[in-house]
Amino acid sequence: MIENHIKTVILLGVLTGVFLGVGYLLGSNTGLAFGLAFAVLINFGAYFFSDKIVLAMYRAKEVKEKDNPELYRIVKEVVHLAQIPMPKLYIVNSANPNAFATGRNPKNSAVAVTTGILDLLDNSELKGVIAHELSHIKNRDILVSTIAATIAGVISYVGMFARWGAIFGGGDNNNNNIVSLLVLGIITPIMAVIIQLAISRTREYMADESAAKILHSPNGLIGALEKLHNGAKRHPLKFGSKAGASLFIVNPFSAKGFFSWLSTHPPMNKRIERLKDLNF
Repeated sequence: MIENHIKTVILLGVLTGVFLGVGYLLGSNTGLAFGLAFAVLINFGAYFFSDKIVLAMYRAKEVKEKDNPELYRIVKEVVHLAQIPMPKLYIVNSANPNAFATGRNPKNSAVAVTTGILDLLDNSELKGVIAHELSHIKNRDILVSTIAATIAGVISYVGMFARWGAIFGGGDNNNNNIVSLLVLGIITPIMAVIIQLAISRTREYMADESAAKILHSPNGLIGALEKLHNGAKRHPLKFGSKAGASLFIVNPFSAKGFFSWLSTHPPMNKRIERLKDLNF
């Protein structure tokens, strides 16, 4: 767990370093400050309203205890073990077996599960999934993701202007300036995305480990991940934006071929191996 926290800090530090490098190459404090303000405004606006946006995006419907008492019983049990406030519960009508958590802090949080996951998993496995999602809430992963998205957003924003600058001459026409603009406009945004994805994968490992510790056993989550990995491939999500794939416990739009290295989630075999290596 401590190792994953350190890795997240390092990755955020590297991402910040890339951002400072962008500022150096750009050489314009005014343009960089404008891009920073714009990205912060957009990303922190999304942070405060992300729960409503995401729930609407995936057509999640809130359920009360009387609507699904068994689901409420399981969540309440895990909430008690995790020692966090009870989140609002939502159900997504989809055969894709999945779940996600959203909300800016434990007091303003929600957990959504699909009808597919309720049909596929037994109670022990569902507890493992719920513990994973509550871990995201407890670890404030939405905040970490927002910080990473803010920095990456600034880099992408400035990179867009750099590409236009290179196309139209980039101020002076010396070769060094053109090379700097090409690096700024193409390479640094790609680096930012790769680091952002690495942060997302690190937080998934952390949530897996936290879930096992909450339940004092990794077995339920291991069984769930094995079923979800295959189930998500058989029943990919038919609606919603792929931009939110990182929120789910497994990728509902599983990346294939060349694009698998851009996945927001670690390889499933690695997640299961790590869980099996935990000692209780």
